[in-house]
Amino acid sequence: MTAPRLLPFGDRGLLIEVDTLDEVLALAEALRATRPDGVVDLVPAARTVLVHVDPRRLSLAAARAWIVQTGDAPHVTRPPGAVVEVPIVYDGPDLEDLADSLGVTPHALATQHSACEWTVAFTGFAPGFAYLVSPDWPHDIPRRASPRTRVPAGAVGLAGAFAGAYPRETPGGWQLIGTTSAPLFDPDASPPALLVPGARVRFVPAAVASAPAAAAPTAAAPEPPPSVTSGPAAAAPESPSRPVPIPRPTPALTILEPGLGATLQDLGRPGHASEGIAASGAADRAALQTANRLIGNAPDAAGIEITMGGLRAVASTDLWLAVAGGWGDLSVDGRRVDPYTAFRVPAGAQVHVDWLTHGARAVLAVRGGLDGPRVAGSLATDTMSGLGPAPLRASDTVALAAAAPTGPIPPDDLHPWSPPAQGDLVIDLAPGPRADWVEDVGALFDRVWTVSNAADRVGIRLDGAPLTRARTGELASEGMLPGAIQLPPDGLPVILGPDGPVTGGYPVIAVVTDASRDLLAQARPGTRIRFRHAR
Repeated sequence: MTAPRLLPFGDRGLLIEVDTLDEVLALAEALRATRPDGVVDLVPAARTVLVHVDPRRLSLAAARAWIVQTGDAPHVTRPPGAVVEVPIVYDGPDLEDLADSLGVTPHALATQHSACEWTVAFTGFAPGFAYLVSPDWPHDIPRRASPRTRVPAGAVGLAGAFAGAYPRETPGGWQLIGTTSAPLFDPDASPPALLVPGARVRFVPAAVASAPAAAAPTAAAPEPPPSVTSGPAAAAPESPSRPVPIPRPTPALTILEPGLGATLQDLGRPGHASEGIAASGAADRAALQTANRLIGNAPDAAGIEITMGGLRAVASTDLWLAVAGGWGDLSVDGRRVDPYTAFRVPAGAQVHVDWLTHGARAVLAVRGGLDGPRVAGSLATDTMSGLGPAPLRASDTVALAAAAPTGPIPPDDLHPWSPPAQGDLVIDLAPGPRADWVEDVGALFDRVWTVSNAADRVGIRLDGAPLTRARTGELASEGMLPGAIQLPPDGLPVILGPDGPVTGGYPVIAVVTDASRDLLAQARPGTRIRFRHAR
């Protein structure tokens, strides 16, 4: 194995680059075996392993030393994983044309595909999407020239040396050769993904599939969880004759108007990127934590993230609320209240968070926190993958969490506050791993950029004078983090948000520092941004 190359990935990550996928898998296994406290995630990809660290527990210098020491040690090959049989019907819309381009019949191509034993090299792109490789697969399959806007759940596709199956409906550019009914991703399972790194996979034509595989339930795009939250989980019965009653959730608010967009958010689900699950969580984490502090909640209690304002809701019971982050007029039954203060709302009263005049996102916290269906320990709404509760709609009801605070409302010692800045934002950047993919990375700092209308929780596209790429080829997919600045071929940077993909193929030329991400979360379309080097 060649010596791994260490590349910077912002102020909380390192990207390790090697020459082959086999080296990636060996290195990832060695890193997992020696993983120190403070490593949040390890994300293997085609030629790289992304190491995400919490600098409060493990400095980047210490992480670098650990990686070098691990890379120099003899690598132990992971024992073969269990064989997972995946039923397949070879009915994909690209099967005939793809077989013709390879000079074989569709039946012959299907036979080649099912004869291989595949291995899950890594996961990414979407929750439960596994990149499968096989030494027996002879083809290098080009992606479609024009990606489909809709690939159905269960579609089995090919791209490059990889095979994969789509767990949910999503856009995609792979060549589709078949359909599987296997349950590829179940957020309530442990692990939630059927195909985990290291697992061996055989595609079994449905006519000859073994009984367990053939009986697998139909895979479908995960149904959006009901917006009326489920409240505490039911307790197990004491005995068949003495069942324990299921506690009903306590309604907190009924939504009348969600405004431009409103979602339930907590501090997200970091540490699951290797499963294809984004961190998600509040875009402005400081606003969520502050609103929670004002009413005596735990810092990670779930609240409602309101984009650009416009939310109206009716209290279902007596509540204490607080709003932090973006500023707009707040009122209870028409009576104005202040942001960054705890205020009481009696049952039946209407809460109005008007359109924001400063910032882009306000966080409304409810004393006691909010409850809902959880995925990987979090009820954060992931707007790209569909995990977590659905975005709030009119007539939805959100419920209080089971464990309400018992102490008094804390003293209001947090004043004075000021609204989010309205002028140019100055955002700190740390080095990215692919700065050499742009002719002059200094131009990123010299120019003024404008937040375009294409800005949401997935990412922010910037307008301005395009940067010039130094390379024109494709980059193999590699791990991503929120705040990564990707450079597409058109030269206009895209900043990944909390719901951004966990892997991507555009070069990352710089990374927003963790401290600047909350500031960036309040950038509205039209906001001008200047970048500076992080100190």
